[in-house]
Amino acid sequence: MSNSSVLITPDNQQTVLQLDKINKVFNEGTPLANHVLHDVSLQVSRGELVALVGTSGSGKSTLLNVMGLLDLYSSGELRIQGHLTQGLSEQQRTQLRSESIGFVFQFHHLINAFSTIDNVLMPLMLRYGKPNQEQTEYAQYLLNEVGLANYAHIATNRLSGGQQQRVAIARALVSRPALILADEPTGNLDTQTADEVFDLFERFNVEHQCAIVIVTHDPRLSARCPRTIRLTDGRIVYDGASANLPNAFTKTV
Repeated sequence: MSNSSVLITPDNQQTVLQLDKINKVFNEGTPLANHVLHDVSLQVSRGELVALVGTSGSGKSTLLNVMGLLDLYSSGELRIQGHLTQGLSEQQRTQLRSESIGFVFQFHHLINAFSTIDNVLMPLMLRYGKPNQEQTEYAQYLLNEVGLANYAHIATNRLSGGQQQRVAIARALVSRPALILADEPTGNLDTQTADEVFDLFERFNVEHQCAIVIVTHDPRLSARCPRTIRLTDGRIVYDGASANLPNAFTKTV
């Protein structure tokens, strides 16, 4: 499937995610201090599809966790849809995260005892309790969109790995987030299934105009994203069009 996304500049779209000189130090102030992120600055706009790449240990997952408000940063500024996150309580962080961000992980973290549609609805259940008719209909619509229209009431442990990841994508979208963060979402899938799952990211990026940041080790998939950010030792060493990514980097994504 060809990608109809384009490289979007911050001045022509709403900024969804903005980081300014973000640092992350584990065990800060101790002899075991480990400086993992160094002055990371970037912004992601609505409708962008961005690959986040780098070798193991480069800080990709740490950066994704900071972006998703799953981990605190040590210094700098992070804004989600214009909201400054510094100083927010855990409850406020949770609320902002649930309203603005959808997550897709390598391990889909579905609840096997629940039906497929209940797994999709889980973020709304956690926020509001029992879902209403409109929410349920939207969850069914998303299952239709990911090709699982007939699996709504089947337990997720009866689905294939590719089907389970499709459920995870629908779950990430059910809250209509402005930003989706995906950590190696195709890492456990064969090549054909990985391509099909990535097709879904491209579709939803265009149709829903949500910003998507995907961590991947697969250079084939990162090349399908209009923009690539590459980390080395916790520093951004490239941020621009994937087509212009230096060849020396693409060999070690």
